[in-house]
Amino acid sequence: MTTRTTTIEYLDDQDEKLTYLAREIWDHPEIALQESFASELLARELAAAGFTIEWGSGDMPTAFVASWGNGTPVIGILGEYDALPGLSQQLSSARSPIKQEGPGHGCGHNLFGVASFGAALAIKAHLEAEELPGTIRFYGCPAEETLVGKTFMARAGAFDDLDAAIAWHPGDMNTIWAGSSLAMNSFKVNFYGTTSHAAVDPHNGRSALDGAMLMDIGVNYLREHIIPEARIHSVITHGGQAPNVVPAFAQIWYYVRAPRRDQVEAIYARMRDIAQGAALMSGTRHEIDFVTGCYDLLPNDVLGQLLLEKLELCGPIEFTPEEQAFAREIQSSFGSGSLAQSFALHQRRVRDELGPELIDQPLWGGIFAPNTTPITMPGSTEVGDVSQITPTGQLTTACWPFGTPAHSWQIVASSGSSIGAKGMLLAAKGMALAGIDLFTKPDLLAEAQAEFKRRKGGKPYVSPLPEGVMPR
Repeated sequence: MTTRTTTIEYLDDQDEKLTYLAREIWDHPEIALQESFASELLARELAAAGFTIEWGSGDMPTAFVASWGNGTPVIGILGEYDALPGLSQQLSSARSPIKQEGPGHGCGHNLFGVASFGAALAIKAHLEAEELPGTIRFYGCPAEETLVGKTFMARAGAFDDLDAAIAWHPGDMNTIWAGSSLAMNSFKVNFYGTTSHAAVDPHNGRSALDGAMLMDIGVNYLREHIIPEARIHSVITHGGQAPNVVPAFAQIWYYVRAPRRDQVEAIYARMRDIAQGAALMSGTRHEIDFVTGCYDLLPNDVLGQLLLEKLELCGPIEFTPEEQAFAREIQSSFGSGSLAQSFALHQRRVRDELGPELIDQPLWGGIFAPNTTPITMPGSTEVGDVSQITPTGQLTTACWPFGTPAHSWQIVASSGSSIGAKGMLLAAKGMALAGIDLFTKPDLLAEAQAEFKRRKGGKPYVSPLPEGVMPR
């Protein structure tokens, strides 16, 4: 039998187990850096399969690296498993929390880590059967939702000896990530003033809240003078407790995003100056509390094309009438204009591939080529840091209805259903077949590495994290 046949059959045999593991993680959602259940479950399964487990990568207790094999090449499979706060949801097409304000897998990470686990097992099975050299690594990456996990693992050198990395993400289409994402800094500015009675002796007070608000005014003026593709968003996390008390402490939390890391750094430097100016104007003291930062995603066309070819070999996904009906009910809960916006982005590209009889289906099971003009995702991911260290390819599969809003209860419902499980299995097959090719076709791996070197232009990876910053 061919490698394709044996690998697909192997993962089909694992389908029930993979679905069980994904549902277990779905039933036990844990937010960033608290993913004890999920990380221990996956690590235990990997250890039982013969992988060596190393815990605590990047100073995070729920991070681990599982390794099997010897020598080169060394290929990494990235896995995630953190949930989002406030998105608890039953398997229902109507909003119905299991626990009010509880967490839920609103980004499908219960599927993410398990598909990557399945791919790692399938690659190991092939290497073992063929007695091939090489090392397969599964990276248990926590805290993707807070853009912490892989950035701190990267600073610790966890990816430095990889020859290539493969990842995926649940989505609403079966395709590859051919574009980039935004680099980002997350930081808080703490202002310290002097408390006083706001009516009796305000002249003796120095308002920390004034400092925070003056800073935000300065940042709003800055927006006119930054590139239009950049984004700055903020919340005031602490502004005082009572109007009649001049607050001695205030905090404002910023995200700064831009298409390239150097652009983020330039905007961040100007914002630090604004913070200093706001402190001077308000007579307060300020401190920068840097939380995390990440790079923009560096695509690799060689790995992207490889993953697309493997998706085409394994797909399409056959969804049942019942799954389509459930998905249509999910779609009916979307906000006004949400679905139309998604169609506007993709309709022109997929109309010919879907055909008129399928274009109205809420679940798209076919395999689609990426946009001819790569799109920069308006969000951020710390897969970008891995991609700046080693050639990295990503695919995405249909795990929820087309147009489902990101980080929503609708994704939670879909990710716990058979819809999500089918997308997860396709992802595992695509990654496994691509990984096997990277072990068995040295010219292909060399081509991916040559592209990586061209795109990097000799510029080394430098962690965006200031010295002394720890994950939290």
